[in-house]
Amino acid sequence: MKAPLPPHESRRLATLRGYEILDTPPEQAFDDLTQLAAQICQTPIALVSLIDEKRQWFKSKVGLGVAETSRDHAFCAHALLNPDEVLEVRDAQLDPRFANNPLVTGAPDIRFYAGAPLVAPDGHALGTLCVIDRVPRTLSAEQQTALRALSRHAVSQLELRRALAAHRQADARLQSFQVLHAPPENRHWRKPSPPLSSWRAWRC
Repeated sequence: MKAPLPPHESRRLATLRGYEILDTPPEQAFDDLTQLAAQICQTPIALVSLIDEKRQWFKSKVGLGVAETSRDHAFCAHALLNPDEVLEVRDAQLDPRFANNPLVTGAPDIRFYAGAPLVAPDGHALGTLCVIDRVPRTLSAEQQTALRALSRHAVSQLELRRALAAHRQADARLQSFQVLHAPPENRHWRKPSPPLSSWRAWRC
């Protein structure tokens, strides 16, 4: 079953695009979070999943070979609808929302899913930090708490990443401004060398 769109979907997508994170290479900070999630929840698969218009894209992944899947099939798209809650699907084959999902009936053979939404400071859920298993199960209260904490750390990494990018851009603009407005004697512009014929004439 395809998940309905969250409220204010256009604003949510604008927030997601503002992080300039989609289709970027893997980063250790996010990979550490998925590794921890898989270990704490004892699952073979853990993902940092971001949902755009048509797909769920994985910024980090453990135990899964693909980089993205269709949004129509994404468990995480359902998790966006309740940003304050961990979506836990104990047995996908028994859940009418997912029983016929190709990710359940075929590879990666999802039976269990738990996703903690990645909620930006403006309140929009951008995706999830989720864990997946191929057998039915549940998370303990402690594991759910840990998954929530890791999802908050993922958002903190997104914020830090954006702040560092903004700082680099501001620094580059400042340096350009200083060069353009510096006194001529302080401009580190290399003067062109005189033509070779001039040197020959001087030596004569």
